Amino acid sequence: MSTQEETIIKAEKRTLKGKQVSQLRRVGILPGVIYGHKIESQAIQMDRHTVSQQMSRITPTTLVTVDVDGNKIKAFVRDRQRDVLHGVLTHLDFLAISMTEKMRASVALELTGEAPVLDDAIYLLNQNLNELEIECLPQDMPERVMVDVSGIKTPEDTITVADLDLGEGVSILTDNSEVIVSVSYVAVEEAEEEEEPEFGFEGPEVLEKGKKIEGEEEVE
Repeated sequence: MSTQEETIIKAEKRTLKGKQVSQLRRVGILPGVIYGHKIESQAIQMDRHTVSQQMSRITPTTLVTVDVDGNKIKAFVRDRQRDVLHGVLTHLDFLAISMTEKMRASVALELTGEAPVLDDAIYLLNQNLNELEIECLPQDMPERVMVDVSGIKTPEDTITVADLDLGEGVSILTDNSEVIVSVSYVAVEEAEEEEEPEFGFEGPEVLEKGKKIEGEEEVE
């Protein structure tokens, strides 16, 4: 299981709203909003360059600390809006959470290690499950779950949800029988040999040719 390091996102309260927000974006300011546990919805703004770099490492289950003018709020990134043409961030939604209440979330599964069975080129490793449904306290929420495939030695070997151990604080809600990793044969297509047409003494028959085509809406 991937452990989390504290990620602090610097923000300040935002006064410009609605259509005026485009003025902020033009000078490199990223608008956002934070809402949720024991907090009224607040319009905030951040440095777009700095936060964009942070977002590249943040998953939907990464616990972050949003520092709004010195008020530190634990939250998850609930939504990211991007410019459809250039792909740059245009708005962020943060969900403030309680550190004492359990949450449910889907966490990404990521394969790690080398499977000995792949030493034979006729085999292929299949990842049949990409996400795991879990329940835990926010501080126990993994950013991703690493699945070690180094134990896959024969084509009969599999890894199921039952094989995972995420610790006492994390409950796995996905069915234990679900197969995460399995082995299959590489499909080899044999090229069929084209038979040479046999022509009579008079030569090949001549066949007649047939007749034959600004930006996204601000969330306040």
